[in-house]
Amino acid sequence: MSAYIHKLILQGEHQKQDFKFQVNDSRKIARTLSAFANTDGGKLLIGVKDNGVVAGVRSDEEFYMIEAAAQMYCKPAIEFAHRTWNVDGKTVLEIDIPQMDIKPCFAENEHNKWLAYIRVADQNILASTIQLKYWKHINSQAGTFIRFSDKERILLEFLNQNAFITLGKFCKLASIPRYLAENLIVNLLITGVIEMAQNDKMTWFRLKDPVENFDGEE
Repeated sequence: MSAYIHKLILQGEHQKQDFKFQVNDSRKIARTLSAFANTDGGKLLIGVKDNGVVAGVRSDEEFYMIEAAAQMYCKPAIEFAHRTWNVDGKTVLEIDIPQMDIKPCFAENEHNKWLAYIRVADQNILASTIQLKYWKHINSQAGTFIRFSDKERILLEFLNQNAFITLGKFCKLASIPRYLAENLIVNLLITGVIEMAQNDKMTWFRLKDPVENFDGEE
């Protein structure tokens, strides 16, 4: 049975999998739960070091810390599946976190602030303001009508010539305030014209499908 866990460990940590040597802070682990729930779901292997060495969990306390993170420090609470495995005489706790249908899932930090995270590669990253606005609009189920103005034209023409654009760059190009730039970008994200990417340093936007000779007309 341990072959299953060894196979997972060989995959390493990635967007849908994380290793934890131990869990001693429910608030910290809540960030990982939030990130998985807000992205593609994921798997936690508790009792496994970052380098893949199986150390085993210390006691049932590990499970209760996860349970507290999911129920007390995640909003909405996360329902997860779990299994325990005997790997070379050591116990590994497998936690499966589903992707939430309605996002975001927030995690409470040590300062009692509720923040949303996403999973990028093997990192948990704070969700951007645009990501939060995008989720809010999706959840509202409101339709999106776009009238391509000069501002959208500037953005799309720039992206036809460049691989990506940042929010700050768009604000400067279009000479508009940040909040307006965010709203325009969210509308284009919702309609599938552009897509968003993010790492721990920046968020950027690119055309989902190249637009040739954009003239603002259908």
